[in-house]
Amino acid sequence: MVEATRDLIRDEGYAAVSTRRVAARAGLKSSLVHYYFPTTDDLLLEVSRQGAAESDRMIEEALSSDDPVRALWEFFIDTSRVAMSLEFMAMANHREAVRRHMAEHSAAMRDRQVEILQRIVGDRMAVLEGFDPAGLSLVLAGIGRAIVMEEGLGVKTGHAEAIAVVETWLAKLAPDQSKDAAT
Repeated sequence: MVEATRDLIRDEGYAAVSTRRVAARAGLKSSLVHYYFPTTDDLLLEVSRQGAAESDRMIEEALSSDDPVRALWEFFIDTSRVAMSLEFMAMANHREAVRRHMAEHSAAMRDRQVEILQRIVGDRMAVLEGFDPAGLSLVLAGIGRAIVMEEGLGVKTGHAEAIAVVETWLAKLAPDQSKDAAT
């Protein structure tokens, strides 16, 4: 049911979700959907929770990679992930339970990113004058989200330039491979 709901959101948007539509997509009777999820909000909240857990796993993987800042950037520009995230943001404007969950999860995820970036990047952050890990995390997420949203509309103006700026930051923050090779 959760997978069917996620697929329905991905294919048709969150507004297409109803007990009847989810049941049809999952090959079940509507009463079974209601048995496990008494309200549509309960179902949508579970889809949101599972999506958040998946994002957490992906971010942990990115932040434990050899070049965590680049991996985090790649996470932020993942078209399919951002598209689902935007659907959930739209949904959160109309579903209080989903909004609360997303706000709590987003704050916790940002705190985790900041903690790990501070530990991993440390003093190298000084090469980006005026940035700290919290600002970098937010700016990367915002630029990534804007690029994915606009490309979905067919807008590309400024994207290459913004990506070039981010690539410059990534190069400055990249781990020193020559130092790693010497150890």
